[in-house]
Amino acid sequence: MTQPRILVTGATGKVGGAVMTQLHAAGVPLRALVRGEADFPEGVEAVRGDLGDPASVDTALEGVDSVFLVWPFLGAEGASDVIDAIGKRARRVVYLSSAGVGNEENPGEAITMFHTELERLIEASGLEWTALRPTGFASNTLGWAEEIRTTGAVRAPLARLARPLIHEADIAAVAVQALTTDALLGARPLITGLELITQERQAALIGEAIGRPVRFEEIALDEAVEQMRAAGYPAELVEAVLPAQAEMLDNPEPVNDEVERITGTPARSFREWAVDHAADFR
Repeated sequence: MTQPRILVTGATGKVGGAVMTQLHAAGVPLRALVRGEADFPEGVEAVRGDLGDPASVDTALEGVDSVFLVWPFLGAEGASDVIDAIGKRARRVVYLSSAGVGNEENPGEAITMFHTELERLIEASGLEWTALRPTGFASNTLGWAEEIRTTGAVRAPLARLARPLIHEADIAAVAVQALTTDALLGARPLITGLELITQERQAALIGEAIGRPVRFEEIALDEAVEQMRAAGYPAELVEAVLPAQAEMLDNPEPVNDEVERITGTPARSFREWAVDHAADFR
């Protein structure tokens, strides 16, 4: 019997790429949904398609048993068509959701509301499913990389904001369990990093990893809002992100050992993540 094939969306991103790497290392037959040219290891099949055009996904789904779904938009428009397409071809979907997801009574913040709707659609689809709910991604600090390379500093608000940022490899390890075993069927595991780390400390740990000091220069929230607007971030993201982060000063995200419980290996620390990504900041 041939081993079931897994389709990975978001395969050129941090989490999807880590899922690809771990599944490929395990010898699992893989297909990647890509919008353009991409370089994958030998044995990984790349198929052109775009989740914004559900009809384009059909070819990628041929012969697929399971799908790792990363939704790349800030709204749920078109998601029902994509999930219907998956349901016609595949048996299982593992969805990359968020720790900030809400429910029907309280759909959550604007930046996570679409996750609530995606989870609802997936649960109603008849597919086997798992919804992964990670806390903040450690890889989001790559947004500091250019500033660190050029100035040796991070200028951002909320120096004391502490989050249990999670390494993308740990999210991927949980996803692999959900894709290749039945252990997480119908589950919505909240998965977190190892410990709460302030933004100021994150910058310092990046400095340790690259071998030179990195300063954290705290700016006001109003200045941060203007920076996001100038950088072209969508208005709904600008209006939601910083207030949600400010709320975490007094109500931080939880820390748990779900990564270890599910995978058998403790979650990686932010220090480990910084070492793994030191080249991005040099």
